[in-house]
Amino acid sequence: MSSSLPRPLGRLGVVVLALLTALAAALAGAGAASAHVGVSSTDAAAGGFGKLTFRVPNESDTASTVALRISIPEESALASLRAQPVPGWTVSTTTSDLATPLESHGEQVTGYVSVVEFRAADGGGIRPGEFQEFALSGGPFPEADQVSFPTVQTYDDGTESAWIEPTVEGRVEPEHPAPVLTLTEATTDTTAPTTAAAGHDATDTAGDTAAASTGHGDAGPGALALLLSILALFTGVAGVVLGWRAGRRTVSS
Repeated sequence: MSSSLPRPLGRLGVVVLALLTALAAALAGAGAASAHVGVSSTDAAAGGFGKLTFRVPNESDTASTVALRISIPEESALASLRAQPVPGWTVSTTTSDLATPLESHGEQVTGYVSVVEFRAADGGGIRPGEFQEFALSGGPFPEADQVSFPTVQTYDDGTESAWIEPTVEGRVEPEHPAPVLTLTEATTDTTAPTTAAAGHDATDTAGDTAAASTGHGDAGPGALALLLSILALFTGVAGVVLGWRAGRRTVSS
Protein backbone atom coordinates (compact mmCIF):
# COMPACT_ATOMS: atom_id res chain seq x y z
CA MET A 1 0.00 0.00 0.00
CA SER A 2 2.78 2.47 0.87
CA SER A 3 4.81 1.48 -2.20
CA SER A 4 2.17 2.98 -4.53
CA LEU A 5 2.33 6.48 -2.96
CA PRO A 6 5.56 7.74 -4.61
CA ARG A 7 4.04 7.47 -8.09
CA PRO A 8 1.28 10.07 -7.51
CA LEU A 9 3.80 12.20 -5.65
CA GLY A 10 6.14 12.01 -8.63
CA ARG A 11 3.39 13.05 -11.03
CA LEU A 12 2.47 15.89 -8.70
CA GLY A 13 6.03 17.19 -8.74
CA VAL A 14 6.23 17.03 -12.53
CA VAL A 15 2.95 18.90 -13.00
CA VAL A 16 3.85 21.59 -10.45
CA LEU A 17 7.24 22.05 -12.11
CA ALA A 18 5.57 22.46 -15.51
CA LEU A 19 3.13 25.02 -14.10
CA LEU A 20 5.95 26.98 -12.48
CA THR A 21 7.88 26.96 -15.74
CA ALA A 22 4.85 28.31 -17.61
CA LEU A 23 4.40 30.99 -14.97
CA ALA A 24 8.05 32.04 -15.29
CA ALA A 25 7.66 32.33 -19.07
CA ALA A 26 4.55 34.45 -18.63
CA LEU A 27 6.37 36.69 -16.18
CA ALA A 28 9.21 37.17 -18.65
CA GLY A 29 6.74 37.96 -21.45
CA ALA A 30 4.83 40.42 -19.28
CA GLY A 31 8.03 42.25 -18.41
CA ALA A 32 9.06 42.50 -22.05
CA ALA A 33 5.65 43.78 -23.13
CA SER A 34 5.59 46.49 -20.47
CA ALA A 35 8.96 47.82 -21.70
CA HIS A 36 7.71 48.78 -25.16
CA VAL A 37 7.31 52.41 -26.19
CA GLY A 38 3.55 52.95 -26.23
CA VAL A 39 1.03 55.65 -27.16
CA SER A 40 -2.33 56.42 -25.58
CA SER A 41 -5.02 59.09 -25.62
CA THR A 42 -8.14 59.94 -23.68
CA ASP A 43 -9.82 61.97 -26.42
CA ALA A 44 -8.46 61.01 -29.86
CA ALA A 45 -11.34 60.13 -32.16
CA ALA A 46 -11.52 59.39 -35.87
CA GLY A 47 -12.06 62.68 -37.65
CA GLY A 48 -11.46 64.70 -34.47
CA PHE A 49 -8.68 66.33 -32.48
CA GLY A 50 -6.91 65.01 -29.40
CA LYS A 51 -3.79 64.68 -27.30
CA LEU A 52 -1.34 61.78 -27.73
CA THR A 53 0.92 60.64 -24.91
CA PHE A 54 3.99 58.53 -25.70
CA ARG A 55 5.34 56.61 -22.71
CA VAL A 56 9.04 55.80 -23.09
CA PRO A 57 10.65 53.41 -20.58
CA ASN A 58 14.44 53.11 -20.51
CA GLU A 59 15.36 49.49 -21.26
CA SER A 60 19.12 49.73 -20.83
CA ASP A 61 20.87 48.89 -17.55
CA THR A 62 23.81 51.16 -18.32
CA ALA A 63 22.80 53.85 -20.86
CA SER A 64 20.33 56.74 -20.82
CA THR A 65 17.74 57.46 -23.51
CA VAL A 66 18.74 60.79 -25.08
CA ALA A 67 16.51 61.03 -28.15
CA LEU A 68 13.10 59.96 -29.39
CA ARG A 69 12.11 60.22 -33.05
CA ILE A 70 8.39 59.78 -33.78
CA SER A 71 7.34 59.27 -37.41
CA ILE A 72 3.86 60.03 -38.73
CA PRO A 73 3.15 58.03 -41.91
CA GLU A 74 1.41 59.91 -44.71
CA GLU A 75 -1.73 57.79 -44.33
CA SER A 76 -1.89 59.06 -40.72
CA ALA A 77 -1.11 62.69 -41.58
CA LEU A 78 -2.64 65.40 -39.39
CA ALA A 79 -3.37 68.87 -40.73
CA SER A 80 -2.37 70.32 -37.36
CA LEU A 81 0.20 68.88 -34.95
CA ARG A 82 1.96 70.48 -31.98
CA ALA A 83 4.46 69.14 -29.47
CA GLN A 84 4.32 69.80 -25.74
CA PRO A 85 7.64 71.12 -24.36
CA VAL A 86 9.49 68.84 -21.93
CA PRO A 87 11.94 70.43 -19.46
CA GLY A 88 15.50 69.40 -20.30
CA TRP A 89 14.61 68.40 -23.85
CA THR A 90 14.52 70.25 -27.18
CA VAL A 91 11.96 69.42 -29.85
CA SER A 92 12.21 69.73 -33.63
CA THR A 93 9.86 68.82 -36.46
CA THR A 94 10.24 67.80 -40.09
CA THR A 95 7.61 68.72 -42.67
CA SER A 96 6.84 66.65 -45.76
CA ASP A 97 4.67 67.24 -48.81
CA LEU A 98 1.38 65.39 -49.17
CA ALA A 99 0.58 63.46 -52.33
CA THR A 100 -3.10 64.10 -51.61
CA PRO A 101 -3.83 67.42 -49.84
CA LEU A 102 -5.87 67.44 -46.64
CA GLU A 103 -8.81 69.74 -46.05
CA SER A 104 -8.96 71.68 -42.78
CA HIS A 105 -11.42 74.49 -42.04
CA GLY A 106 -12.22 74.79 -45.74
CA GLU A 107 -8.57 75.13 -46.78
CA GLN A 108 -6.27 72.74 -48.65
CA VAL A 109 -3.26 71.57 -46.64
CA THR A 110 -0.41 70.36 -48.85
CA GLY A 111 2.22 69.62 -46.17
CA TYR A 112 2.25 67.98 -42.75
CA VAL A 113 4.56 67.25 -39.82
CA SER A 114 6.04 63.85 -40.67
CA VAL A 115 8.67 63.58 -37.90
CA VAL A 116 8.81 64.92 -34.35
CA GLU A 117 12.13 64.51 -32.52
CA PHE A 118 12.79 65.10 -28.84
CA ARG A 119 16.45 65.37 -27.80
CA ALA A 120 17.81 65.62 -24.26
CA ALA A 121 20.23 68.33 -23.19
CA ASP A 122 23.83 67.28 -22.51
CA GLY A 123 24.01 65.15 -19.39
CA GLY A 124 20.24 64.62 -19.34
CA GLY A 125 17.91 61.96 -20.64
CA ILE A 126 15.95 59.03 -19.27
CA ARG A 127 18.20 57.10 -16.88
CA PRO A 128 18.11 53.31 -16.35
CA GLY A 129 15.07 52.34 -14.32
CA GLU A 130 13.13 55.49 -15.32
CA PHE A 131 10.58 56.51 -17.94
CA GLN A 132 9.38 59.74 -19.50
CA GLU A 133 6.20 60.85 -21.27
CA PHE A 134 6.09 63.00 -24.41
CA ALA A 135 2.87 64.59 -25.66
CA LEU A 136 1.58 65.72 -29.04
CA SER A 137 -1.72 67.44 -29.81
CA GLY A 138 -3.44 67.77 -33.15
CA GLY A 139 -5.90 66.52 -35.72
CA PRO A 140 -8.08 65.78 -37.42
CA PHE A 141 -7.23 62.10 -37.13
CA PRO A 142 -7.89 59.87 -40.14
CA GLU A 143 -11.13 57.94 -40.43
CA ALA A 144 -9.60 54.70 -39.20
CA ASP A 145 -9.71 52.32 -36.25
CA GLN A 146 -6.00 52.58 -35.44
CA VAL A 147 -3.03 54.79 -36.18
CA SER A 148 0.59 53.59 -36.05
CA PHE A 149 3.58 55.76 -35.14
CA PRO A 150 6.97 54.10 -35.88
CA THR A 151 9.40 55.38 -33.24
CA VAL A 152 13.17 55.18 -32.75
CA GLN A 153 14.67 55.42 -29.25
CA THR A 154 18.35 56.45 -29.05
CA TYR A 155 20.74 55.85 -26.14
CA ASP A 156 23.84 57.80 -25.13
CA ASP A 157 26.06 54.80 -25.93
CA GLY A 158 25.05 55.08 -29.59
CA THR A 159 22.62 52.16 -29.67
CA GLU A 160 19.03 52.42 -30.87
CA SER A 161 15.76 50.60 -30.32
CA ALA A 162 13.64 50.86 -33.47
CA TRP A 163 9.98 50.39 -32.52
CA ILE A 164 8.83 50.14 -36.12
CA GLU A 165 7.48 46.63 -36.73
CA PRO A 166 3.77 46.40 -37.61
CA THR A 167 1.46 44.42 -35.35
CA VAL A 168 -0.78 42.06 -37.33
CA GLU A 169 -4.01 40.88 -35.75
CA GLY A 170 -4.02 37.14 -35.12
CA ARG A 171 -0.22 36.90 -35.14
CA VAL A 172 2.35 36.93 -32.37
CA GLU A 173 3.40 40.44 -31.39
CA PRO A 174 6.74 41.36 -32.99
CA GLU A 175 9.82 41.97 -30.89
CA HIS A 176 9.84 45.73 -31.57
CA PRO A 177 6.24 46.75 -32.33
CA ALA A 178 5.48 50.28 -33.47
CA PRO A 179 3.27 52.22 -31.03
CA VAL A 180 -0.37 51.86 -32.11
CA LEU A 181 -3.18 54.19 -31.06
CA THR A 182 -6.76 52.94 -31.11
CA LEU A 183 -9.14 55.72 -32.11
CA THR A 184 -12.63 56.05 -30.70
CA GLU A 185 -15.64 56.44 -32.95
CA ALA A 186 -16.16 59.83 -34.51
CA THR A 187 -18.63 62.13 -32.79
CA THR A 188 -20.92 64.72 -34.34
CA ASP A 189 -18.66 67.53 -33.10
CA THR A 190 -15.35 67.13 -34.93
CA THR A 191 -14.36 70.79 -34.91
CA ALA A 192 -10.93 71.90 -33.78
CA PRO A 193 -10.49 72.77 -30.10
CA THR A 194 -10.95 76.37 -29.01
CA THR A 195 -7.93 78.64 -28.74
CA ALA A 196 -7.80 78.16 -24.98
CA ALA A 197 -8.03 74.38 -25.27
CA ALA A 198 -5.52 74.23 -28.11
CA GLY A 199 -3.02 76.22 -26.08
CA HIS A 200 -3.42 74.08 -22.98
CA ASP A 201 -0.69 71.59 -23.85
CA ALA A 202 1.88 74.35 -24.37
CA THR A 203 0.91 76.62 -21.46
CA ASP A 204 0.20 74.05 -18.78
CA THR A 205 3.51 72.23 -19.18
CA ALA A 206 4.41 72.32 -15.50
CA GLY A 207 1.22 70.59 -14.40
CA ASP A 208 1.36 67.94 -17.10
CA THR A 209 5.04 67.27 -16.47
CA ALA A 210 4.42 66.83 -12.75
CA ALA A 211 1.67 64.36 -13.50
CA ALA A 212 3.96 62.45 -15.88
CA SER A 213 6.75 62.26 -13.30
CA THR A 214 4.44 60.58 -10.79
CA GLY A 215 3.02 58.09 -13.27
CA HIS A 216 3.44 54.34 -12.97
CA GLY A 217 3.52 51.48 -15.46
CA ASP A 218 0.07 50.92 -16.91
CA ALA A 219 -1.82 47.71 -16.32
CA GLY A 220 -1.78 46.56 -19.94
CA PRO A 221 -1.78 43.13 -21.60
CA GLY A 222 1.37 42.12 -19.70
CA ALA A 223 -0.29 42.60 -16.30
CA LEU A 224 -3.37 40.71 -17.48
CA ALA A 225 -1.24 37.82 -18.70
CA LEU A 226 0.54 37.71 -15.34
CA LEU A 227 -2.76 37.60 -13.42
CA LEU A 228 -4.17 34.84 -15.62
CA SER A 229 -0.96 32.84 -15.27
CA ILE A 230 -1.08 33.05 -11.47
CA LEU A 231 -4.73 31.98 -11.44
CA ALA A 232 -3.92 29.09 -13.78
CA LEU A 233 -1.05 28.02 -11.51
CA PHE A 234 -3.22 27.88 -8.39
CA THR A 235 -6.03 26.15 -10.27
CA GLY A 236 -3.67 23.54 -11.68
CA VAL A 237 -1.99 22.85 -8.33
CA ALA A 238 -5.37 22.57 -6.60
CA GLY A 239 -6.57 20.09 -9.20
CA VAL A 240 -3.45 17.95 -8.91
CA VAL A 241 -3.60 17.93 -5.10
CA LEU A 242 -7.27 16.89 -5.15
CA GLY A 243 -6.44 14.12 -7.59
CA TRP A 244 -3.54 12.96 -5.42
CA ARG A 245 -5.75 12.87 -2.34
CA ALA A 246 -8.37 10.88 -4.23
CA GLY A 247 -5.64 8.46 -5.24
CA ARG A 248 -4.54 8.09 -1.61
CA ARG A 249 -8.09 7.30 -0.51
CA THR A 250 -8.38 4.68 -3.25
CA VAL A 251 -5.11 3.07 -2.25
CA SER A 252 -6.02 3.16 1.45
CA SER A 253 -9.35 1.49 0.77
